[in-house]
Formats: sequence, structure tokens, C-alpha cells
Amino acid sequence: MPGSNLISLSLIILFLPLIGFITVLLFGKRFSKLYNLEIGILATNLILTIFVMFQKLMYFPEKIANRFTWINFGNVPFVGELKVELGIELTNVTVLMLFVVNLISFLVHVYSTKYMEGDIRFSRYYSYLGIFTFSMLGIVLADNFLMMYIFWELVGLSSYLLIGFWYEKDSAADAGKKAFLTNRIGDMGMWLGILILFTNYHTFTFDIIFEAINAGNIPFADNGWLTAAGILIFMGAIGKSAQFPLHVWLPDAMEGPTPVSALIHAATMVAAGVYMIVKVFAIFTADALLVIAVIGALTSFISATIALTQNDIKKVLAYSTVSQLGYMVMAVGVGAYHYAFFHLVTHAFFKALLFLGSGSVIYAMHHEQDMRKMGGLKKKMPITYYTFLIATLAISGVPFFSGFLSKDGILAGTYAFGSLTGHWLIPVLGFLVAGMTAFYMFRLVLMTFHGEPRDHHKYDHAHESPWAMTIPLITLAVLSFWITYTPNPVSSDAGWFLNKIENQSTVVPQDTRFEFMQTEDVPNEENHNNHTEQAVIHSEHYMHAMHEAHYPAMILSLVLASLGILFAFVVYYWNKVSADKMANAVPFLYKFSLNKWFFDEFYHSTFIRGTIETSKGLSVFDGKVIDGAVNGSATITRGFSKISGLFDQYVVDGLVNLTAFKIGFFGFIFKKTQTGRVQNYILLAILSLIVLFIIFLPFF
Repeated sequence: MPGSNLISLSLIILFLPLIGFITVLLFGKRFSKLYNLEIGILATNLILTIFVMFQKLMYFPEKIANRFTWINFGNVPFVGELKVELGIELTNVTVLMLFVVNLISFLVHVYSTKYMEGDIRFSRYYSYLGIFTFSMLGIVLADNFLMMYIFWELVGLSSYLLIGFWYEKDSAADAGKKAFLTNRIGDMGMWLGILILFTNYHTFTFDIIFEAINAGNIPFADNGWLTAAGILIFMGAIGKSAQFPLHVWLPDAMEGPTPVSALIHAATMVAAGVYMIVKVFAIFTADALLVIAVIGALTSFISATIALTQNDIKKVLAYSTVSQLGYMVMAVGVGAYHYAFFHLVTHAFFKALLFLGSGSVIYAMHHEQDMRKMGGLKKKMPITYYTFLIATLAISGVPFFSGFLSKDGILAGTYAFGSLTGHWLIPVLGFLVAGMTAFYMFRLVLMTFHGEPRDHHKYDHAHESPWAMTIPLITLAVLSFWITYTPNPVSSDAGWFLNKIENQSTVVPQDTRFEFMQTEDVPNEENHNNHTEQAVIHSEHYMHAMHEAHYPAMILSLVLASLGILFAFVVYYWNKVSADKMANAVPFLYKFSLNKWFFDEFYHSTFIRGTIETSKGLSVFDGKVIDGAVNGSATITRGFSKISGLFDQYVVDGLVNLTAFKIGFFGFIFKKTQTGRVQNYILLAILSLIVLFIIFLPFF
């Protein structure tokens, strides 16, 4: 099949959900079963995606792209020919991400038929899922920054609509606004970074920009500008993927329907930031990558410590998601971008399973989300329990499950990074998070499914979820096993999967990316100005260090994960240690974790209250100064107007009126002489002559 046919099929995959969105939104109320059209569209999309993915991975090792000129500015002075191109591209990473998005979206559509059954805005919910899927697919297929940014904002809109879907609840409405505004901060930075690149290269297209950077053409001939552009673009990922310090919106987003949490806030939308930085990896300098690694490590650690004490089942999973996203970002920062994407894929499946599993529990417990009121559900919900357990084993990094493969690769990458650079804090935080993840996830499983029921009324009415909800759970559970990715359950390269990621024809960046590595590790005769060759040398050196770090990292992560699981059983299954006593022993740390490091309080006291107080100050300034000046000017103007009016009335009009009065007065007097009789006029003329003669006689 020619590559152009795959491009055509990709366009169909892109626009089918948009057609579903428009149709269901316009006619959903009239036809109550029209949501099935959206499900059918997603099923079609999934089939087409599997076909495109198979064709691309098997027969097209090179990138397939198609673009067109959207706007042609012609020959611009001092710039030259300037045009804006849009297009789509298919790489190995692209088609794998297409599969992830369409599969999770399809399963969520099926799952929602029962979970959202009876909702008063049922059809609108499905239309919102359609516009989200369209937006997410646009990000995946874009071959340029502008098109990606357009769909980036559409995803933000879709997220806002779905988080605040139950807008009659203040908490849901507030969560939607919080997510929208927080993401705008990151998106503004991302747009500034894109503009830096466009100003220098006069294009938004990825390939052209990557090739220019690889050739040594950096923005404004200053490596600092390239670093700034990379960090600013990474800000978009900080917002979308909920990284520190913009991570605070994601846990609140759990106010949306649970299937939305599985689709948007676990598997696809929040992974868009990681996908983006993997896709544009070639623009990041060494300094930018170090910033990315530190942000990812801090996010992973902070969120894991918060998840330890949360009691809302969805909040635990929310902070777990933030922590795992931090893992992925950290992997990109240390240069293991292929393991970052690998973990993105495995995490999408087992975290979507965890959220849908929690939705099954919430559905059975009549929308109860507090784990302290659960317990003993293993007997009532065996399918939900065993699938949930599989996902928990995967995220905990237990062998024979997918998370072990991808997390092991990330930890090996951080270990190699620390050994080469001396930045040991990053791998230390990564390994600590591995132990904490295993603990809080098994804490969730034991509190929810094991032990005695704590709310007998809800427990007695609990039962296994309908097939529309359990089939997606089983499907995702199968994808959480290692065999999906490699025949070797402890493989360091995950077989064909990672090979396909690494063979995506990404441009190798300039050598400044690896300047943090010791130059003496490279033979002197090879230290010359060939940027590409030096980058390859350093890259191979790093990959060798990762290979050497595989077994130490694997053993250490297994030990820590085992300790985390064991401790969870000691506290929550065997009850050898009291969780309450531990909390009382370190009350400050417990409250610090339970209250989410007081980030919300800090932001409220500084940025939010600061904004409010600033707004009040500006309001006072506006009312007292600006309005005072305007009102004062109006008063003065009115005073002058009044004086002018009086002057006009009494002086100007007075003179005019006086003149008119005099003329009228004399006219009144002299009109008596106008009798119309000729003899009177002759008499007056004679009398006038006599008077004049008498007056002037003395002068003669």
C-alpha cells in the first residue's frame, strides 16, 4: 500500500470523531440512541488505526508526511519568502500513539454506556468525548508546531467541558476553571517558545527546524535562545501533563465523571505533554534537558508522598498519575526519551484500567469514593478485583507485567545519568518513588477489596459491574502483561517495541545536548567540530551506560517495590502496625502529606489572594483616582459650563436683548408717526425744518 493511502486513512481517522461530535450534539436530544453512532465511529477508528499501525511498522520504516501551504505571505522584506504550512506525518511513535488514543477512547465509550446511564445530559457527554478524541488525534498527527498548538488548545477546551460536566456542582465547576486557567499559564510559555523558533526559522514545521538545529543554525546565533525556546515549549507540557508547579489542577479534575478521568486524566490528554517533548526532543539543549529532568523528578516525588495518605480512591490514582507523568518527563530529561514513550504506552493501559476499576467500585458502592468506607469487595466484585490487581502489579514494577519493563528502563536511564554527570539526586528520587508507588497502590487495594466491609449497607447492595464495564477492564488487563511488548519478561530493551521507537528517524541533535558528559570519556582524536558525529558518540556512550545500569537498577527497584508491598501488607492486611499510630507519631509529616504539601493554600494565599487584592487595589485606584479624575473633570467642566451659560444668558444675550429692546422701544415711539396720511407727513416735515432752522440759526 502506498504511503499516500496511509495518509488518507489517517485523515479519515482524524475527522470521523469530529463528525460524530457535530451529529450527536445537534441531534442527540431528538434521537436518544444516537450515542451509538459515536461508539460505532470509535470502533471504525480503532480498526483503521490497527491497520495503519501494522502497515507503517511492517512496511514503512521511514517517516510518511504530507503537507500543504496554508498561508503564503510571498517575499517579505528582510525575511525572504514566508509561508505557513500545515500537514500530518506518520512515524512509528505517531501510529503507536494513535492506537493508544483510539483504543482507550473506544473502551471508555463502551464503559460509559452503563456508568453514565440515566444522566440527564447523556448525549452531550458523548459529543464531548467526540470533540476530545478529535483534538487529541490532531496533536498526535501534527507535523508542525502551529497545528499542534491549535489542537493543544482544543484539548484544553474539551478537558474543561468534561471536568465541569456536572456543572451544577460548585466543586466540578471550580475544578474545570482551575484546570483551564492553570493550563493557560503553561500554554502561554509554550507559545512564546514556538514564536522564538518561528522568528528565527520562519517555519513551524518540525523537520525543517530540527535539520536547521542539527546543522548548527541556532536561534539568533546564541545557544541561550535555543535553551530558552526549549524550556518555554516544555512549559506547555508542565501545564498539560500536570508537572510541578502546575500540578495542582489534576487531582481536582477528578470531579468529572470517572470514565473521563480514565480517558483524559490518566491515558491520553495528560500524556500529550510527554508525547510532545518526545516528539520535539531534538530542540532541547543540555541545560534544557537538565531542567526537564529536575522538574520530572520533583513532580514524581512530591505527588508520590501525597498519594501515601489520601483516602479518596480517585485522588490516590490522580496523584499516582502525576507521579508517573513525572517519571516520563524525568526520563526525557536524562536522555531516555524512548523509555519515556514506552512508559507512556504501558501507563496508559494500566492506569486507564485502574481508573475504570475505581469507577466500577464507585458504581457498585453507590458513588462512594472514600476507601475508609469500603473493604471486602473482593468477594462481591471478582472481575474488578483481579483486573485491578493486575494493574496494581504493573504500576508497582513487578516482573511479568508491563510496568516493570518501562519503569526499569527509566530507572536504568536515571542511574546511568547519575553515574555520568554526578546528579545523583534524580535517580535517588526515582528509586524512592518506586518504593512509595508500590506501597500506596497496595494500600488502596487492601483497603478497598480486602478485610471486613466498613459500610455494610452499601456493601450488601454491591455487585459486579455489567459486561459493558467489565469487558474494557479485561481488555486493559491483558495489555498490562509483559507478553504484549516482548517475550522476555525481564528484557532490557523490550524487544520490537523499543526498536520501533528508536528507529523513527529522529534527527540527532547538536552535541551541546551532551555537554554535561565528561569529554575525557571520548577519544581525543574524535573531539572535533562535527556536531552530528560527536552527538552520536556521546549518545552511544550514554546508551552503553544505560545497558550497564540495567541489572543494578532492576535489582534495586525490585527490592524497594517488594519492601513497599510488604509494608502495605504489614499495616493494612496483617494489622501488625497501626496506621493511626504512625500518623500520630509524625503528625506534621502526616498533615503535610494529607494536605498536599499545602500547595493549594500557598497558591491561594499568594497568587489567588494576591490577584484578588491587586484587583481590589486596582478597583480602588480606578474608583478613587481614575474615576475621581474623570468626575473632577466633569465637575469642573460643569462649573465652567454653568458660568459660560450665565455669561451667555446675562451678558451676551443681555446685550442682544437690550439692543432689541431699544430698537423696539424707539420703534414703538416712532411708529406713532406712521399714520399713512400725506398731509401729516408734510406737516412733520415742515415742523422738522422749523426745528432745524431754530437750532442752526445762531451759526448763521
